[in-house]
Amino acid sequence: MNYAIIGFGKIGQALAHAFARRNIDVTVASRRSSEALAPQARAIGPTVVARSLREALEADTIILAVPFEQHREVAKALPDWKGKTVIDAMNSLAPLEEMDGLLSSVYAAKAFSGANYVKAFNHLIAATLATDPVVEGGHRVVFLSSDDEDATAPVAALARQLGFAPVKLGKLDEGGALVHARGRVWGPLIFQDLFRKE
Repeated sequence: MNYAIIGFGKIGQALAHAFARRNIDVTVASRRSSEALAPQARAIGPTVVARSLREALEADTIILAVPFEQHREVAKALPDWKGKTVIDAMNSLAPLEEMDGLLSSVYAAKAFSGANYVKAFNHLIAATLATDPVVEGGHRVVFLSSDDEDATAPVAALARQLGFAPVKLGKLDEGGALVHARGRVWGPLIFQDLFRKE
């Protein structure tokens, strides 16, 4: 299994720190060139490598850490997403009317036709996400939601590998609603820094 983070702002860099902490190889890419990203990537750790978007999209598992309005641009970069796992770490405050009345992840998932689509890593602020998730004898919780039960298993495994405690919330329009922003109001589990003893 290989991994890529698309988007190298605060959330993308926080996730890169999580990979580096566990010495897990990850590709990072954004709209900026790989040469522009390389110094930041190297500063995070030797397992974090900046590449072009095209190269990053060769990964099996792709984490979307771009601003929500850029997800379609990323989706168009591949003609078919079949066989890919896409982890949605984005948040949106766009009104539901602008998303056909759908929650943001349900709406975004439509652009990634054929992908195994999972909402995860979106509810923590970047500063918290970047810190070691093993705290006070427990593990920081990350919430997972997907319309495909089989898709959540490898994402839960990745979360555990990174030191987090995955908690499955159900489908995107059910449990996933708890970690979605809607109507300019954050979902009830957004920004909740919870721990689970293992």
